[in-house]
Amino acid sequence: MKDEDVKNILSTYKTVAVVGISPKEDRPSYRVASYLQSKGYRIIPVRPDGEAILGERVFHSLTEIPEEIEIDIVDIFRRSEDVPPVVDEAIRRGAKAVWMQ
Repeated sequence: MKDEDVKNILSTYKTVAVVGISPKEDRPSYRVASYLQSKGYRIIPVRPDGEAILGERVFHSLTEIPEEIEIDIVDIFRRSEDVPPVVDEAIRRGAKAVWMQ
C-alpha cells in the first residue's frame, strides 16, 4: 500500500477499533490509541477484560460492539497466530480497513 493510500484511509475513516489495547500507558497499543484519539478519531477499545480505557467502554470482541456503531478501521495489537480470527470478525462487521501492528 502506498503512503497516499494510507493518508486517504486515515482522512476518510474516523472510527478505530483497537483490538488488544492495553490499559498500561507505556504500551504501544495504548500510545497509538491515545494519539489517534488526540487527533479526533473515535477509539473503540477491544480486549477480554476491563471496563474503560481512554474514557471509552471496553468491548470484549468486535462482535460485542453494537451493530449501530460503524467500525471503519480495525487496528490489531495481537500475536500473529491470533490475527486471523480478528480479521474474520472485522470482515463480518464490514470494517473498511484492517491495520496490523
